[in-house]
Formats: sequence, structure tokens, C-alpha cells
Amino acid sequence: MRETLQDIQDRARPALTDGLSAKEMMKIEMLSSFESFTRVMFKAQYGRRFIVNRHHRAMFKALQDVVDGKCTRLIINMPPRYSKTEVAIKNFTDYGYALNPKCKFLHLSYSDLLVTDNSNTIREGMKLPIYRELFPDSALEHDKGSATRWKTAKGGEFYAVSTQGQVTGFGAGNLEEDDTKTLSEAELSYDKYVNELLGFAGATQGVFQGAILIDDPIKPEDAASDLVRERINLRFETTIRNRVNSRKTPIIIIMQRLDDHDLCGYLKEIEPDKWTVLSLPAIYTDENGEEKALWEMKHTLSELKDLRRIDEYNFDTQYMQDPTPKKGLMYQEGFGTYKPEQLPRLSTRSWNYTDTADTGKDNLCSICFIDTPEYAYVTDILFTDASMEVTEPQQAQMFSKNKTTLSEIESNNGGRGYARAVKKLLRVAHIFRCIIRTFTQTQNKQSRIFSNSAGVMNDILFPEDWATRWPEFYRAIMKYKKKQGNQPDDAPDALTGVYEMHISKVFRRGGVRRTN
Repeated sequence: MRETLQDIQDRARPALTDGLSAKEMMKIEMLSSFESFTRVMFKAQYGRRFIVNRHHRAMFKALQDVVDGKCTRLIINMPPRYSKTEVAIKNFTDYGYALNPKCKFLHLSYSDLLVTDNSNTIREGMKLPIYRELFPDSALEHDKGSATRWKTAKGGEFYAVSTQGQVTGFGAGNLEEDDTKTLSEAELSYDKYVNELLGFAGATQGVFQGAILIDDPIKPEDAASDLVRERINLRFETTIRNRVNSRKTPIIIIMQRLDDHDLCGYLKEIEPDKWTVLSLPAIYTDENGEEKALWEMKHTLSELKDLRRIDEYNFDTQYMQDPTPKKGLMYQEGFGTYKPEQLPRLSTRSWNYTDTADTGKDNLCSICFIDTPEYAYVTDILFTDASMEVTEPQQAQMFSKNKTTLSEIESNNGGRGYARAVKKLLRVAHIFRCIIRTFTQTQNKQSRIFSNSAGVMNDILFPEDWATRWPEFYRAIMKYKKKQGNQPDDAPDALTGVYEMHISKVFRRGGVRRTN
């Protein structure tokens, strides 16, 4: 059986820790676990317990992977005020110097005030009695000195500056020789474990060497400026990226998303395979499909939904890490909504438009609505990438629930077979009021969506809570761009179909479209 790292640690621990004092054992525990280090140092510095939530554990794991050499390019996206700076900048830097007093860190942010405050907090942590007692080799060169540039007695350096400031002349990390020896996985794992455990004894070879730490490279007020955004991206490319002293030196970016082409968006676009991305939205869906708050102690689910209602754009961008560009959107003016009491009574014009899923990444999109001379009132939506074996009974139930009298189903993507299956299910359930028609869509999809967009926004009404009732459909509609390209269009295509049914003279005379 293949030996795991845990097996190696269990086998090695007695030999490495035999006869150590309680202080030395505590030292080992803190050095071998970033989470343990953070818990101890937070209590020592602030006098209260660090309450670990699921998003903290995700951060601990991602940053531990950086220390262990498993990751050299890391992006962490999470809501504001969710401990990102405390964990990923302040505690992580103190941890780095505890592991290796020769570390070199370059810390950047949009704000000189922020990096200066972080720098001071890091140094205060290193001056704490417990830190000095456990990690004497990591002592500062001077207790007093520049707030933005200082050193350890062993030659480690820390430089804090704004993303627009002067960074030339300073490099993060230390030059390392490439190990050209061929070692087995077990030997490499054992070496790593020994280096971690012996760090307290002054070992500085093969251990963490420092990093570039970028915390919020652009302030939220500037995110809407193409000029400022691109200036930050260009500065990273031409200056910041090159401030590493070794190809192994990690670069860590932590920020709330602000725009689809902020620094994180830019890097994911040009180097999708090089960056490890940890995205932590404020609302997540658990294994049972239920919405949960990321950090209940900070915001309950109800409070988060209130924030979304107040400012949907900023909530989706900064709290959900789902940036939507304000410019160039097809439906940027938004849609009208109706209250439950404003919904017309079910009538013979309880209609439906369905675009069945093609192969690949397409979604089935089916929209039920009540048609009136003035508006089309959306009542139900099925938007899913599930197989037809799943969607056919869901579709039949949807027609039954909404008392649908007419459904138009595009036959381009196997729609005729899908329609026959749904019709059969309705007949088995003794539901005969629904006429199901198929037709071949011959018009260009993008042209239809674009030319009808104004009418779609003017004549189609959604229930007030449609963003939370059908979140995936909502995002697919509100993120759809005017510029054509490789973007999902199932939702806007089906919504355009609803509008076409609404304005069709054929339907208004009570007739039906000629079908296959």
C-alpha cells in the first residue's frame, strides 16, 4: 500500500519529538500548522479567541499549500470584512518569519494607510512575549524604524507600499537552487516534514522564503474607471510581477471582486491554468441544495438578502464574487416587476416558450407566462443542464402547475422528441388542455436577441423576487453582453421567444404558428 504523508509523520514524530519540553512541543505545533499558529497569536495579540468558520479553514488550507510549496500563484476572493487581511496578510507574515527569519515580503494595497497599518500590526505581533520566547531567531533588527520598511536580525525584510508606489529595488523571496536530484514521493514528503519540524531549531534550508502579498489592489470607488483598472493591471504586468527573487516565490492576491476585468479577472483571463482561485461567496449552496450564509456570525442569510435588495450590483460583485460589467450589457436598464396581487388571473393565454438544451454546456430554458395585451407576466422558469430524463417530468409538472394552454418548443436541438415525451406525460396524467407545438428557429439567435431587447425589457414583467427565486437564470440574463462572442445565450434566447409570442398577431387571433 502506498505510504501517505500522515503515515510518514506518524512514523517520524516520536523520533523527532522525543524528550522535547512543553514549550518546544508548542513551537512544533505552531510551525507545522498555520491554523494553530493563527489561533495562538490572535489570542495573544487581541485577548480573545479566534472563532474559526468554514471560510477561515479554506483560507488556512490554501495558504498552508503556499508554505508547503504546492501553490505559487494564489487568488482569494471573499466579501469585505471577513478576516481576509487578518489571516492572509498579518498572521501569514508573522507565520512566515517564524518559519524562516530570512523571509522577504513585499506587501501592496491601493492604500498607503492600509499597508502601513498592516506593517505595524505585523511588527507588534513579532514583539509579543510569546513570539519572542518561541521564535527568538525571528527578532526584529530594531524595535523602532520605518513603518513601511524594516528587517529582522537574521536579514529578513518587509516592504509595504501602495500599488502605485515605488517597488523597484526590492524583491520578494530568496534565490533558491533548483533541486536536480530525483527523489521518491516518500523521500520528498519526509524532507518537507523534517524541515517543518526542525524550523524551530534554526533550519532555513528548503523552507518558506517569503512572498508578494497584494491586498485589495484597487479601491471600490475606482473600479468603474477603465483607466484606473487597466493602469493597475499594467503595473502588475510590467513591475510587480517581476519583483520575485525566485521562480518559486509565491504571489498571493486577496480581494473582493469589483469588476469582471479587475486584476483577478485579468489574470484569470490571460493565465487561467497558472492561478489557484479560492472564491468564497457570502451565500453558498450546501450539499442539499439549500442556500447558506458563509459566516452566520457576520451576516445571517436574511441580512445578506436585505443587502442584495438594497444594491444588487454591488452585492453580487463584492459579496458573491460574481462581477458583472455595468457597461455593454444587453439588459442594463433592467426589467419591470409585479407584486403577487398584480398578477392577472389564469386565462386561456397561460403560455410557455421552451428552448431545449443542445449538447455541451447548453441549458434547457423554459418560461411560463400569462399573456395580456400590455404585458407578459413571467410565472415560472425551468433553467437547468439536467438530462431530458430529468427535465421531461419536470416540464410536465410545470405545465400542470401553471395551467399552461400553449407551449412553443424549438425543435432545432431535439425539441420534437422532447415535446412528444412531455405531451405523453401530460396525457398519462389526464391533462389535455395544453397544446404543445414544435417549430424550427431559422433566424440568427444573436440578431433576434439584440433586435428585440428593448421590447423584452418593456413588455416582460417578473415577480419582485425573481433574482432569488431563479438565481441562475437571473445571472444569465443580467450578465449577457451586447457584444457577440462565446457566451451562454439560452436564457436570453428563450426570453426573446416569450416576447415574440407576446407580440405575434397569429397568437392574438387565437391561432397557432405553422409547425413541423
